[in-house]
Amino acid sequence: MSKIGLIIGREIKSKLTNKTFIIMTFLTPLIFIGAMCLIFWTSMPEKIEQRLLVIDKTGLFQNTLKGNDFISLTFSNEDIVKAQEEFPASDYTSIMLIEKGSDGNIIPMARILYKKHPGLAFQTYIRQELENIFYEYKLKANNIDPAIITNARQGFSVRMDKVDENGTVNHAEGVQLFSFAMGLIMMLFILMYGMMVFRSVMEEKTNRIVEVIVSSVRPFELMIGKILGIAIVGIIQFATTAIITTTLSVVLSGIFLKDINNLKEKFDDQNAVVNKLGTNAGAALHSTSEFKNNQKMFDTINQLQKINFVKVSIFFVLFFIGGYLFYSSLLAAIGSAVDSESDSQQFMFPVILPLMIGYFLAIKMMISPESNAVVIGSFIPFTSPIVMMARMPQDPPMWQILTSLAILYVSFILTTWLAAKIYRTGILMYGKKTSWREIGKWLFYK
Repeated sequence: MSKIGLIIGREIKSKLTNKTFIIMTFLTPLIFIGAMCLIFWTSMPEKIEQRLLVIDKTGLFQNTLKGNDFISLTFSNEDIVKAQEEFPASDYTSIMLIEKGSDGNIIPMARILYKKHPGLAFQTYIRQELENIFYEYKLKANNIDPAIITNARQGFSVRMDKVDENGTVNHAEGVQLFSFAMGLIMMLFILMYGMMVFRSVMEEKTNRIVEVIVSSVRPFELMIGKILGIAIVGIIQFATTAIITTTLSVVLSGIFLKDINNLKEKFDDQNAVVNKLGTNAGAALHSTSEFKNNQKMFDTINQLQKINFVKVSIFFVLFFIGGYLFYSSLLAAIGSAVDSESDSQQFMFPVILPLMIGYFLAIKMMISPESNAVVIGSFIPFTSPIVMMARMPQDPPMWQILTSLAILYVSFILTTWLAAKIYRTGILMYGKKTSWREIGKWLFYK
């Protein structure tokens, strides 16, 4: 046991003193937070004031077209040619021209001239406003009340709520994507740290260092020491990354919190109007994409806040350790059986394939969370770390979680015993192409 402890210490020291490992440990959360901030920043509307001069020769839009917080409108009846000539020297950022046809009818097209491109949000807002006004104009021209059409076109939303055994109702939408992310992260972590074990075994075998090491320790002790040492390194790296990510998230959240609070206040005001005035207000508000998007976003945020992250984190660590131990023992056996990384491809695919199956089951979980394939995949040790973690935010029965863990850890003991038989023979074998048949023989060597 003391020899295994020495090997564990050696693996930990070699990884924690590696410059690349240290840099990536601290760089990964920075990249992750930076990417999230970039996504959030790009999704927020630009606070650049747009001053739009509107020359409406139809007269339809002068009292109906409205600006917003970022777009100010000025209407003019001056000549279109003259307005175009004066535009470059004016204070306006853009000019919109709306003309009548030769027959006196309104042409459903507006032309916008700009100095600097105002962006897609500006174009989309103006187009939607013009379309809505022109739509109401056409209805009135045919003696149809626009309010009737608007009310009839009201969207009909479907809300999915989960009722637990105690009768507590929880809104369940928006968790699927988070659940899938948990499964994906689990797969990447198992693969990343499992490949560390594989490369460590390959490196020592290629450099013939292992010949010196096995003169002092048994091959089984060497394999277990490597697996446990890198497991501890993985937990240290994961904890460090989590602490840095959490700290940066708290610090940087203040930068975007004001925008989120303003958006939340606006959404609450709109929601209050719907609750007070009923379907007529609902038809008007639900017809806007902004209200719909905000409703989905805040419903998702509310649901994520109800997830028991302590429970999810504890089981994430347990399933990561079990999945890592299970796969790293197999990858260590493969690393000992081949002389080069190119020779390992035929053996690597059958090991990586179950991870990919787990990934696709996590995708299926988003479509059908309680399907037989997903539930069965939660108990198969090759896929259970990924599938069960994908199910975890949706609160599967505790007996399923514990049964899955028990099967996973018992399977790890079995695969370690089999891997040790391959490892003790393959680690000292050089210059011979290994086949599946050859590995099968090693399992029965005494």
